[in-house]
Amino acid sequence: MKDIDDDYMKQEITKWEPLEREMVFEKYSRGIERVRFEMPDKRKEDYYLMCGNHSVAILALTEDEDIILVKQYRPGPDRVLVEMPGGAVEKGEDIKKAAERELLEETGYAGDLKVVASVFDDAYSTVERHCAVATDCRKVGDQKLDQTEFIEVDLVSLQEFRDILRNGRMTDVELGYMALDHLGLL
Repeated sequence: MKDIDDDYMKQEITKWEPLEREMVFEKYSRGIERVRFEMPDKRKEDYYLMCGNHSVAILALTEDEDIILVKQYRPGPDRVLVEMPGGAVEKGEDIKKAAERELLEETGYAGDLKVVASVFDDAYSTVERHCAVATDCRKVGDQKLDQTEFIEVDLVSLQEFRDILRNGRMTDVELGYMALDHLGLL
């Protein structure tokens, strides 16, 4: 009996050919782009892709090994979420510099920072999310928030952070796990 996976694995998957692109909505460094593709079987199909600036999230540990998190209202889930500090990487900005800037702006903390991983937002997005870790963080200034940011800084233990990740009620859960893995703290 032939294994169905044999035929499936022999198929060559090819990149689709984009024929035209149109930005249908854009605001706050995010947008929706309609892309018309020619499929491998020559059909033409439209896909709507989320696009915009890449982002970075930082797992930041203080000198006492507390984890620095931020609490803020998020309009998508319509609730206050606990998150790792982070935000948009400006066009042309170095990811590490963006992480340092976001950590300082949102929390007033700085530390020894390293970018450790990147993930695609999802299969229908051109956005990449980057993960950084910052160790030996210390308070060096006040928050410098954008006019639409209302953020409270919260210090939690490693175990509390693991519990927050497990409940799935924060953004960037996978980046949190990737950062813990990088630090050997899973």
